[in-house]
Amino acid sequence: MQNVVQRPALSVGIVGAGRVGSVVGATLRSAGHEIAAVSARSDASVLRAATTLPGVPVLAPTEVAGRADLLVLAVPDDALVALSEELAGSGAVRPGTIVAHTSGRHGLAALEALTRAGARPIALHPAMTFTGATDDLDRACVWGLTADDAERETAEALVKDLGGSVLWVDEDDRVRYHAALAHGANHLVTLVAQSLELLRGVATVPADADATPADVLRPLLEAALANALALGDAALSGPVARGDVTTVRAHVDALEHAPASTRDAYVAMARATADRAERDERLDARTADAVRDAVSPQRVGV
Repeated sequence: MQNVVQRPALSVGIVGAGRVGSVVGATLRSAGHEIAAVSARSDASVLRAATTLPGVPVLAPTEVAGRADLLVLAVPDDALVALSEELAGSGAVRPGTIVAHTSGRHGLAALEALTRAGARPIALHPAMTFTGATDDLDRACVWGLTADDAERETAEALVKDLGGSVLWVDEDDRVRYHAALAHGANHLVTLVAQSLELLRGVATVPADADATPADVLRPLLEAALANALALGDAALSGPVARGDVTTVRAHVDALEHAPASTRDAYVAMARATADRAERDERLDARTADAVRDAVSPQRVGV
């Protein structure tokens, strides 16, 4: 996945042996760094640490920090600032320690307490979804980096060791960056799951059909994703982009008894698609208005 480091290996501590932390630790270890210790709270994290980082001691966060030249904080976004303050208050982090967190939302400000204590802060976020399985070790990705000028070289070297590539994100843009990824990836999972649920409810599909709902969606979604990444709005297709207002109305009617969240998602995405198709001049203003009217709250009852 990556080349073995050509500079002195670091003693690495991982706070949080979750889906991301365990993969980061295992990848840095395979690059030649020493994983000195890891912290894990839940039974699942303890098992994950034993599987992906065999032989590495599982210790309290302060003990992990005391052993590290590079301390990786792979904890939930809402826990990061409190953890930073706790570690700074304990005095466990030595001045000069590189402290990198994996939060997409946060930048360097979340590590302010540790920075005041002499740590070298880096925001190091993988633009990837992880399952916690060993297959994650083969997932190369882009890393959203934020670092002061003095740490840019170190941050880029870490990404190289992780087998990834770099996207520099300004401190003030971290939340917008993370929102973009969450909207594209997390909400995609919800949309796909809703589509699968609808297909499973189609009564005319026999139980012994050759194709499953996943088989139906997979080639369609793979093509749509590839086209969208390559072409942007020019990849829009389907009844909204064509201005087939009666079809959109029929869809809304057909979703009357679907879960409310699925119907609401269809309505919201149809309106957003109409807006983008109008902006892209795929639809004229009158047709776009007709589509939006077809999915209006007054008509749909949302």
